[in-house]
Amino acid sequence: MTEVVVRPFRKNDRDHVAGLVNAHCAAVLPGCTVPVNTVLSQFEREPGEFIVDPWVAERRPLVAEQNGSIAAAALLVRYRDDTDVGESYRGVGEIRWLVFWPLAPTGNRHWTDGQDAADALAVACIEQLHSWTSTRQLADGSLPAPGIYGVPEQWPHVTSLLLRHGFIPQPQRTETVLIADLNDLGGRVGVAVPGVVVGRSVGINGTRCSATINGDLVGYIEVERLDRPERSVGTVFADIGNLWVHEDHRRRGIATQLLHYGARWLLQGGAQRLLAYTTPDETDLIALLQRSGFEVATNTQCGWSRAIEHE
Repeated sequence: MTEVVVRPFRKNDRDHVAGLVNAHCAAVLPGCTVPVNTVLSQFEREPGEFIVDPWVAERRPLVAEQNGSIAAAALLVRYRDDTDVGESYRGVGEIRWLVFWPLAPTGNRHWTDGQDAADALAVACIEQLHSWTSTRQLADGSLPAPGIYGVPEQWPHVTSLLLRHGFIPQPQRTETVLIADLNDLGGRVGVAVPGVVVGRSVGINGTRCSATINGDLVGYIEVERLDRPERSVGTVFADIGNLWVHEDHRRRGIATQLLHYGARWLLQGGAQRLLAYTTPDETDLIALLQRSGFEVATNTQCGWSRAIEHE
C-alpha cells in the first residue's frame, strides 16, 4: 500500500528537492544543473524576474513523501491584489513549478515513481490556491535555471498531471527554445557585410552589439550570460535578449554577422552555450538560427490555467 504525506518544505529536504529539480533541468538542456542554494533562493525571491518579483506577496514550497521518500515537490506563489500589480497578475495564485519522479518502464521493479505523491501534491496545491481566494489559478514549470519555463515537451508526466487536475494550456502558446555551442557558433567565419561596423554598449537585456552604416543604426543583438549568483549552473549559458535588423537592410547577412560577433564576445567571457527563444510564427528567425548552428532544445507549452468559476 502506498503511503503519501504532503507537507511544507523543510530545510533537510533540500538535497532531495534539488535532485528532482536537476533531473528535470537536465532533460531539457545539456549540462544544466543548479546547486542546492539556487533552489532555496527561489523559495525567497527571484531577482531575475525584476518585473513580477516585486508583485509577489507569498511563496510556499511543498513536498510529498511517498513511502517515506520525497517523490514530488512544488513551489506556489501568491501575487498581491494591489493596484501597482499588473492586471493579469493581480490576486493570482500560481503553481510556479511541480516536479516528480515519473513512472518506470514496464517491468522495472526497482524504481519508485512519484505518481501517487504527485497527485496528492497537486490536490494540496489547488486547495492552497483556493485558500488564498485567488482570482485565477495558473501553473508553470519555471525552474531556477536558464531557458526552462512553461511545460517542456520532455516532461510528459507533468503535462499529464496538470491536465488530470484541470489545468489547460493557452492555445497557440507553444514556444521553442534553441541552443548553440558557442565554440562552434563563434568559430564560424561569416562574411562581413561591406560598410557595416559593429560596436558594443550596454543594452536593456545584456550587452548590445550594434551594427551601423555610416553612423546609422541598422541592427543589433543583445546577449547576456545567465550564471548570476542566484542561478549558477554547471554549464555556462547565455541567451539572446533581442535581435533586430532594420527592414531595409534584411537578407544581407547583417543578422548573421551580429550573431557571430555576439558569440565571439561571449566566448571571451567564458560562456559555453547560447539560447534563443522563438514562437512558431517566427519562421524567418528560426531558419536564420538553424542556418547559424542552433538546434531545437525544447518546445514548451505556456499559459496553463484552471477554471474556478463554478467551484
